Amino acid sequence: MIETVAVNWTAVEPVLPELLLIGIGVLLIGFDLFMPRQRQLLPWLTVVGCLTGLAMVLGSRPTTSFGGMFLTDGYAMVFKAICLGGVILTVLMSEYFCRIIGLRQGEYYSLMLFSLVGMLLMASAGDLMVLYLGLELMALPVYAMVGLHKRESRTSEASIKYFLMGGFASALLLFGMSLLYGLTGTTEIARIEELIGASPMSVNPALLVALGLMLAGLCFKVAAAPFHLWTPDVYEGAPTIVTAFMSVGPKAAGFAIFGRVLFLGLPQLYDHWGPVLAVIALLTMAVGNITALCQHSLKRMLAYSAIAHAGYALLGLLAGTTEGMAATMTYLVIYLFMNMGAFAVLMLLATPDNPHESLDDCKGLASRNPVAAALMLVFMFSLTGIPPTGGFIGKFYLLKAAFAAGYTLTVVLAVIFSAISAYFYLRVVRYMYMHDSEQTAGLTITRGMATALGVCLLGVLGLGFFPGALLDWTVGALAGM
Repeated sequence: MIETVAVNWTAVEPVLPELLLIGIGVLLIGFDLFMPRQRQLLPWLTVVGCLTGLAMVLGSRPTTSFGGMFLTDGYAMVFKAICLGGVILTVLMSEYFCRIIGLRQGEYYSLMLFSLVGMLLMASAGDLMVLYLGLELMALPVYAMVGLHKRESRTSEASIKYFLMGGFASALLLFGMSLLYGLTGTTEIARIEELIGASPMSVNPALLVALGLMLAGLCFKVAAAPFHLWTPDVYEGAPTIVTAFMSVGPKAAGFAIFGRVLFLGLPQLYDHWGPVLAVIALLTMAVGNITALCQHSLKRMLAYSAIAHAGYALLGLLAGTTEGMAATMTYLVIYLFMNMGAFAVLMLLATPDNPHESLDDCKGLASRNPVAAALMLVFMFSLTGIPPTGGFIGKFYLLKAAFAAGYTLTVVLAVIFSAISAYFYLRVVRYMYMHDSEQTAGLTITRGMATALGVCLLGVLGLGFFPGALLDWTVGALAGM
């Protein structure tokens, strides 16, 4: 006689978004294998699944499940929304680009969803083991995605570099976690904070070594200097659509675990990690902005731009306050729209024979397609931090939080580096509007790409004019952390 097994939906409810996305990822593989003539439905199935997951995340109740290992709180909700939003925009932009470079869409979308599940686990991690599990689940599919364009030799090189450097960074992070476990006897992040606060352990040199190793591993994941060296080569070598995905989703998930570890687990060590983050932030902004000045490849310039923006986002973390963390979360939401928008316009220039990633390919874009040039203008202004775009508001909140925490010199230098960035961002605008076009063919804009560009434009300008609701959301999300 067959026995029925009752499912405890109350226990499963917190992880329903993750289970849904895993199921859709498996479904996409089967769909691609057994129904090859219907592959045009794959991106829309992915978008519907991610939108459903986003609705489930935004409608979830704050809970602590699996013995404190999985946290469904406002903090996790914000970062999950950023990661889901990044994947939705990526998928909307993918249809045309995947077709012209010949990517197998079934494995591409399924790998993206599996990586997304890892990001969601990272955002909800209340335990070091879940954190590491999510980190590896996020990273392994991305290693494969970087090398999906097998006919392009540089993608294979980028994939190998990313895999080797990522493995080394993961080893550093895991070594730091093992030391932390050895010192406290637990992997639960909240319990670690209690044990450190109740003993003189904060002066233990081994604890500082654990902190240093974990910071090194986390800095690699967000492309912060001096652990950024993989970023330009990997971003340039990967297919542009994969680069766009990497620049937002994994970076946001990295900042999610940054906040969990430092704010929830090691707040007593702020006097140690605060100044270290200030130095890392300054170094990251310096390397990103100064090196971007001499780049002629637009894709490589955006890679160094991503490094610089990681430095800006660190300003909120080093403040060590709720306002600083909220500023970082706010900035990452704005960065989602402006960076994805810039990559979307870059992908419009691509053709089957040439990816068109050089600044020269932007020449005369205003005459070829005035709408695309105007969109790129807005995104470049926002990345620079020019009002009234969202980029200005995001940087303002970050600088304000760091200044309130007493990092005056850091803020002054951040403003100088932001001014330096105007040169290479506005150089793109100059090429579009002040040079004659070397191309005669028009640009192909699919419905998905048009939707993604419209959402990014609305996000950049809407949050620039009306940022209050976003800041209130991020501040409220931290209330129960």
